[in-house]
Amino acid sequence: MTTRSDPTKEARLLKRVEGSDLHSIAQKVIAGERLSCEDGLTLYRSDDLHAVGKLANYVRERMNGDYAYFNVNQHVNYTNLCNKFCSFCSFDRQPGQKGAYTYSPEEAAAKITEQLGEPVTEVHVVGGVWPKLGYDYYLDLLRAIKAARPSIHIKAFTMVEIDQIQKVAKKPLPKVLKELREAGLGSCPGGGAEIFAERVHAAGYSQKMSGQRWLDTARVVHESGLRSNCTMLHGHMETIEERVDHLDRLRLLQDETGGFQAYIPLSFHPPGNEWSHLPGPTSLDELREIAVARLMLDNIQHIKAYWILLEIPIAQLALAFGADDVDGTVVEEKIYHDAGAQTPQRVQRDELIDWIRGAGRTPVERDTLYEVLWTGEEAQGELASSGSPA
Repeated sequence: MTTRSDPTKEARLLKRVEGSDLHSIAQKVIAGERLSCEDGLTLYRSDDLHAVGKLANYVRERMNGDYAYFNVNQHVNYTNLCNKFCSFCSFDRQPGQKGAYTYSPEEAAAKITEQLGEPVTEVHVVGGVWPKLGYDYYLDLLRAIKAARPSIHIKAFTMVEIDQIQKVAKKPLPKVLKELREAGLGSCPGGGAEIFAERVHAAGYSQKMSGQRWLDTARVVHESGLRSNCTMLHGHMETIEERVDHLDRLRLLQDETGGFQAYIPLSFHPPGNEWSHLPGPTSLDELREIAVARLMLDNIQHIKAYWILLEIPIAQLALAFGADDVDGTVVEEKIYHDAGAQTPQRVQRDELIDWIRGAGRTPVERDTLYEVLWTGEEAQGELASSGSPA
């Protein structure tokens, strides 16, 4: 949805940044003009985070009103075997290493069956990259999950995993995507992008696909009719210039395909990996990442405050710094908890609703493709008349 402009609010916003380096940015924001990469650097460098947040909140409310989206979902991390050896990763294991595992399709389906008593609409399926898993494994994984709960939307496989699946399939990517869709794939998550900068890629995850290959793969995924999310891993060794370049390359691809549904800034967690000597982002860093993303990514409808990575109060505060989505109930997330995340493994639907209302926003339950399933009482009339706000 897009709300009408508010001249009073806009005048207050311009007054708030009058005389500062944010004033010209505020003028562009109010006019609906695209911010430049230099503007992005100014937002990162500004010592007035509150003003940056106000600008982001203005855009957030113009694009998504007062709504804060969530869904009822669960995660299945099907294997932690991986041959990419990323320096930031605390999840990956090698065969024989303590904690190493791979679910059979039947074991993955059992995870779905365990939640049949809950109103789950989405399963988020990602794992490590392990070449010994054949093409049929991925197809059987999708089929088994779909058989266990036919109504569920399967959001599965990052671009890195899609690249690996194509390699073992030995088929053109469009053909592979068609067969994955026929087996049950509904959309793709956004992980694996990390930072597109080649400097960081060479230093920390050189075995993983390049940033350009990630973008090229996402393009084909979108052209196949699948929607996806997009991400950036922040708070490690990257520079603000590299962050801005990353955001710019995402929005340029979105100009081309329109296939990104939501952007999620992913926080680097230091414990248990080769970059554990790095401090990781602070809560203020988290809020700035969300705000800058909302201001730069003018063509991506939704920005997530992924509560599994944040303290709950920070996720709530992020709803005033540009975020309009808090993800979902999750259930058994492994990747970030193996890296030391202290947030819960799952939350109940009513808890998410309470958190959103506690942040002063109107909760809207969505499906994976942002169709509205339920709204808080305050929004019922408006949404009923206008359809899906996304």
